[in-house]
Amino acid sequence: MPRSPIAPSKPAPITSQLRIIGGQWRGRKLSFPAVDGLRPTGDRIRETLFNWLAPELAGARCLDVFAGSGALGLEALSRGASYSLLLERDHLAAQSLRNNLQLLKASAGHLVQTDSLHYLRQGNSGEPFNLVFIDPPFALNLWAGVIDALEQGHWLAEDASLYIEMPRNQLIATPPNWRLHRDKQAGQVSYRLYYRQTGQPESTP
Repeated sequence: MPRSPIAPSKPAPITSQLRIIGGQWRGRKLSFPAVDGLRPTGDRIRETLFNWLAPELAGARCLDVFAGSGALGLEALSRGASYSLLLERDHLAAQSLRNNLQLLKASAGHLVQTDSLHYLRQGNSGEPFNLVFIDPPFALNLWAGVIDALEQGHWLAEDASLYIEMPRNQLIATPPNWRLHRDKQAGQVSYRLYYRQTGQPESTP
């Protein structure tokens, strides 16, 4: 009898690795899928960012708006944040985040698989967040919509810290009560840390 044809096996998903660089999980390597638009914040930028944030991390409630690999939200948990809400739309990236949260036994991390902008526009009825990471896929140009949704939806503590990553030389309008604290560039990436204030200082482009 002729042998039945063997269905070709599905290729294994391509994966990359992320290294947590500080805190209780320092040195742990975590895998994440190679998803279009997923661009983890590099070690050099993360090291600088978390040096900036060091005095603010203990007990902070963090919101990672485009979690991707978890590079920012998981690093914050490793360094003492009390809670990290990770928003991620892509199902492969979200499954990887679930696996890594379980691997790390990170009970203070919570993943929601969702369209981040739609989720934010629903508003927040719970406790606001002290630290927010805004690092969307650059090609989607989501900064303005996310910033507006965060302010309008009661997501932010009065003195929240907000990290934004963007292409070099990108101009982004921020609310008048967001004060630019730090601003650096690495290669073709610009990254900024803002402090939200209750007053009304001049707008920062």
